[in-house]
Amino acid sequence: MPTRIPQPEDFAPLSPALNFTLTYPEVPETTTAILLIFHGLGDSEVSFTTFAKSIALPGVLAITVRGVSPLPPALLGMTDEEAATSPTKHFHWGDDLTLAPDTGELDPDPGFAKAEELVLGRLVRETLITKCGWDVRDILLFGFGQGGTLALGLASRLRGGERVVDVTEGEGAQEGKVFKGTVSIGGPLPASMVPTVSARDKSRTPALVCHGRSSEAVDDEAMEVLKKEFVDVREVKWGKGNDGMPMNRDEMLPIMQFFAERLQGGW
Repeated sequence: MPTRIPQPEDFAPLSPALNFTLTYPEVPETTTAILLIFHGLGDSEVSFTTFAKSIALPGVLAITVRGVSPLPPALLGMTDEEAATSPTKHFHWGDDLTLAPDTGELDPDPGFAKAEELVLGRLVRETLITKCGWDVRDILLFGFGQGGTLALGLASRLRGGERVVDVTEGEGAQEGKVFKGTVSIGGPLPASMVPTVSARDKSRTPALVCHGRSSEAVDDEAMEVLKKEFVDVREVKWGKGNDGMPMNRDEMLPIMQFFAERLQGGW
């Protein structure tokens, strides 16, 4: 099956379970890769669609995905009545919202089974691969915060034993394939998305992890876990203390260099 550029109607069966925005390159016919973008906890796809437009990667169709579940009104300081009359703009990727017993903060790894099924199962496998003829090696991932955790988790799940159908080679012909690359800003790899088999191979998806110098989410231990589970992990530690989105050219430069390398590189 030849590759074709995905059209809005290709994604109609995913609604309303999964919502997103498509940002095509200036000349849609030049599309040679796809970038999936995942926002952070409590955000939506709107602001990251602006990010997709601002970086304008040549030949890349950006799909900015909305979190799979809305935040409860109580966490937003809203009553049920207010929530009923005001559509939420705040979403998350986890299966649940629970407090970590050791910190009392929201658990950074609430499980991502629902997001995995919708994003990896239905968006990537059913729509982009089976329906439109793309390969997982044509797909980049980018995530911020909890979205970065999901991006790394999806790359982890795609390693050996995760069955992905390549429509050009036949049912079940390829296993243990890799994404073109993944970028996480301030998001660690979730243990819930690491295969439990002891003899597992490392993920071969190249990964770039950016974080602030005082990051609590991406500390030395989190980086050691990533190096244990991924063949190729690059770390960028910004001079600023927090894990916020890049605010200037110097902070954005390593991300753009990584994208450029991955878009130019082959397998």
